[in-house]
Amino acid sequence: MNKDSFFILAEPSPLITKRYNHMENNQINLFKKILPGLLPILVFILVDEFWSTEAGLIVALVFGTGQLVFVFIREKRLDRFVLFDTALLLALGGISIALKDEIFFKLKPAFINLIFCAILGYSAFSSKNLLMVYSQRYMGDMKMPEGAEKAMQKTMQFLFWMMLVYTLLIIYSAFYMSKEAWAFISGALIYILFGLYFAWQYVSNRYRKKIVAKEEWLPLVDEKGNVTGRATRKAVHSGPGKLHPVVHLHIINSKGELYLQKRSLKKDTQPGKWDTAVGGHVDLGETIEHALLRETAEELNITGINPIPLAQYKWETMVESELVFSFRALYNATPVFNKEEIDDGRFWTFKEINENIGKGIFTPNLENEIPMLLNALASRK
Repeated sequence: MNKDSFFILAEPSPLITKRYNHMENNQINLFKKILPGLLPILVFILVDEFWSTEAGLIVALVFGTGQLVFVFIREKRLDRFVLFDTALLLALGGISIALKDEIFFKLKPAFINLIFCAILGYSAFSSKNLLMVYSQRYMGDMKMPEGAEKAMQKTMQFLFWMMLVYTLLIIYSAFYMSKEAWAFISGALIYILFGLYFAWQYVSNRYRKKIVAKEEWLPLVDEKGNVTGRATRKAVHSGPGKLHPVVHLHIINSKGELYLQKRSLKKDTQPGKWDTAVGGHVDLGETIEHALLRETAEELNITGINPIPLAQYKWETMVESELVFSFRALYNATPVFNKEEIDDGRFWTFKEINENIGKGIFTPNLENEIPMLLNALASRK
């Protein structure tokens, strides 16, 4: 290719699978960090079931205190979640014993959950994500992958409704169900719910990975051709706005005739119309040079040509936004076109082309480039 050819910076291969894995790991890590704060209540339930409320309260307080000391010695910090849970356990457990009424203690998990629901709800339905701020300060090793904020927002909204329903069930069980039923609901049920949730997340993420792997990903660029992101082929054809690079090649023979291809009727855009000899998308991580040579070989079985840059411009329709890299090349043989992609192909004289412009025979993009090509050919003479 001519040394003055256009190039585009290639973007590294997409790390979509790694991002899904990162999201899964963050959710699991978050659950692992929350789990220690819930252990004192489970200890109380087990001891209370076999001995008494007083014994359960004492053992749970000793267990919670041991957790605090262990974390402080190991990580040089005070686990505020365990501290809060243990203090609330002491307060409500003490009231229950003093008043000989278990209802205060039974409502303890609901009080904790209501506080969590308030924080979760505020983060999920407002512009300020308190959990994100908390995770950055308290869980410094956990970082959200780029572009995952919206996914986290949806996750928090789901968890908010799940936790709210779960909290209401705890309150109902405290007043109207047996002690055994309340113990199951306020203890083991939350782990079952989270287990089902993570299982569902795992299965759905695995499914999304398979879908993503089958998608054709294209680079998104600015008007200078610098890569700014990525999107699927379907997404870039869903309307203007997602600027992506494409290559065009005009093939001219020594008689001054222009080879055109007739687009397949199966094409998403401009089916059945005559178009530039070669046209196609630039793949993710691919240079303009490589894309042009690849498309030329795929569509016309031509190799070894020397394309010359013609123009670089933005082309926008109701279907898509393209950054077009257009080239021209001399080629005298009759191309053997790919019948799976092209319905027909032949050389046209410029007189024939001029007579048919504006009649719906050619693609609008081709009609836009004809004056550019004629000016380039005229300046060459």
